[in-house]
Amino acid sequence: MIEVNNKIRTKINERLVEKVAVKFLDYYKIKNKSVSIAFVGDATMTRLNREYRKKNKATDILSFAGEGSELGELIIDYAQIKRQALKYSKTVEDELVFILVHGLLHLLGYDDETEKGRLRMIELGEKFIKKL
Repeated sequence: MIEVNNKIRTKINERLVEKVAVKFLDYYKIKNKSVSIAFVGDATMTRLNREYRKKNKATDILSFAGEGSELGELIIDYAQIKRQALKYSKTVEDELVFILVHGLLHLLGYDDETEKGRLRMIELGEKFIKKL
């Protein structure tokens, strides 16, 4: 089950988010696991990033692994997604899909703390996105 919670005033393409998440779980053969996806603003994201990662700034996504039937939770800063889309000359939807897939890979245990890990996550993400 995919649960999307929009905590901001901006309209988000929730159908796209759900579709990508469902296809991702199917692609990785993950059954009977739920994912919660929340969209927040810069202030909330900065507070969460400071609390959990000791970084006093907004970030695009935070991933929290779950237990049992919960794969985990993703917190996405939609304003940051829009800024990154502009920076990387992408559409907002393309950047959102890329970051969503990146967060889902984190929930599977992938890590981008090293350059090797970061490149592996990008490779896996792009491979999956091409199949959408």
